Amino acid sequence: MQNTSDILIFWAVVMARFFVPLSIPKYPLPGIIASLLLDAVDQTIFQLFTDLPLEGYQGYDKALDIYYLAITYLSTMRNWSNLFAFKLNRFLFYYRLVGVALFELTNLRLLLFVFPNVFEYFFIFYEAVRMKWNPRVLTKDKLIITAAVIWIFVKIPHEYWIHIAEMDTTDWIIENPANAVILIAWAAVMLGMAWWLLRDLPPMRPGFSVAAHHATFNFDGPQAARVRDNYTSKRFFDDFIHHELIEKIVLVSLLSIIFAQILPDVRANDFQLAIGVSILNIINTELSQWLARRGTQWRSIVREFIVMSIVNLILVLLFDFFLARYEGSIDLLNTLFFILLLTLNVTLYDRYRRVHIWSHIAITNLAWPKRKN
Repeated sequence: MQNTSDILIFWAVVMARFFVPLSIPKYPLPGIIASLLLDAVDQTIFQLFTDLPLEGYQGYDKALDIYYLAITYLSTMRNWSNLFAFKLNRFLFYYRLVGVALFELTNLRLLLFVFPNVFEYFFIFYEAVRMKWNPRVLTKDKLIITAAVIWIFVKIPHEYWIHIAEMDTTDWIIENPANAVILIAWAAVMLGMAWWLLRDLPPMRPGFSVAAHHATFNFDGPQAARVRDNYTSKRFFDDFIHHELIEKIVLVSLLSIIFAQILPDVRANDFQLAIGVSILNIINTELSQWLARRGTQWRSIVREFIVMSIVNLILVLLFDFFLARYEGSIDLLNTLFFILLLTLNVTLYDRYRRVHIWSHIAITNLAWPKRKN
């Protein structure tokens, strides 16, 4: 029987893994490193300080991994000034997300090797550069080479080690301490490659800041109206909304599929899950899109999160009710936790996508042709 201290430790770790990633948009590098460390040590904490059966934590662990990776990607909409770096990182994020979704549907570990998590390390590289340089000094060639180096020399060996060979690095070093030398040499080679990539950049600026800075815009306020007055922008404005909607559908669909597949204690067939995910996807996308048009200040974002949480709570309760009529069931508490993660990701998407549009479209006047007199 689980004692009180075990439960307290469990929820302390889960809450840390929930709240720490929320620091990533404001403090990208410390936030992502802290999230990585928590992901690395959480199960060790449980092994050392509790008697909990870790099998029950696997679903939470996978969901929290995807949750903090999604927040990491969404923070690039808020913060990144290098547009090519953003587009490349967006591809790397969705490439990994597709791989995870396929893995959860098929349980083929090879898919995690074929769809490596290059995105996370590329993000760390960019944010490390940003602390000492304007990231716009990173050319397309440097960014592509960086992604290729991470893909080939970092993530392919790492994904093979974990998902194909299924080996544990700690156990490997304990079995033969000399193996640590191999890891040190490998790390030195990676640092050498990083130096080679950055060797011809301009001089570093004095000091550094771990906090990201961005401008907050009211996408539907007077400033947007002035942009529309000065440009034949209504069509382009609607195009951007359309593209935003498409990406949101993709994001919500992939997150919903992954969360639905890793939910513990679910007694539902694939068709029932598909119906539930589809309904959740449609309502979340349409409702959050409608709410997002009403403003992007913190007050409206909090309101959106509350409204979306209530709507999703009702949807889960209805799904649970109807599923029971067809000899299925879900663990209500677990499902609500997963839905909370999804709701927060969708809410942050609504906020930061609009900031990204203003930063790279409206302010720079890119793709906004002037009105003909």
